Amino acid sequence: MTDALYQLDVSLFRLLNEHAGQPYLDGVMLFVSDFKRSWIVALAAAAYLVVTRKKESLVPLVLCVIAIGLADQTASGFFKPLVQRTRPCFELENVRLLYDQSRSFSFASSHAANTAAVATVVWIFLSRSSLADRAIASGLIVFAILTGWSRCYIGVHYPLDVLAGWGIGVGAGTLTYLGFAFTWKNIVESRRQKDIAARKTQ
Repeated sequence: MTDALYQLDVSLFRLLNEHAGQPYLDGVMLFVSDFKRSWIVALAAAAYLVVTRKKESLVPLVLCVIAIGLADQTASGFFKPLVQRTRPCFELENVRLLYDQSRSFSFASSHAANTAAVATVVWIFLSRSSLADRAIASGLIVFAILTGWSRCYIGVHYPLDVLAGWGIGVGAGTLTYLGFAFTWKNIVESRRQKDIAARKTQ
């Protein structure tokens, strides 16, 4: 990383962590940033899919799990040990640290990656449907943005970590869906059409 890019990253971190810090936002950011607290958001989205899609909800739910696994392994399993970037709370002075953060690497943010992966998959499935569907999909995008912001706000990630995480998440969600679409069209649907044609010739 060039010195100019690093200084910009630090300046943006200071803006989000120190200057934007407000007591009334602390609780919101801690809620969004900690899955032990914000799991209710994921549960609500999953429940909406099950209620509105019934058996068809299985596909997007499974793809979300796959996308999370891909995003998390890319961010935490590949980039963090490769880049080995120290978190800002352990590198900079006067950081507003609102979270009991363990010693681990910073780049890229797996929280940002995972939430972006889910938002991407759900958006692909719901964005062309009803107003309620689009509202749920848009809400998950907003949640992914807030999650990334919160990681800087509570002092554990630089903005560049978050941007990289979002990119990884969008990529993981898109690749997961494309892999499913390719498999369904070229293997599942192709075999189904062949079986139908074979029964007609009997």
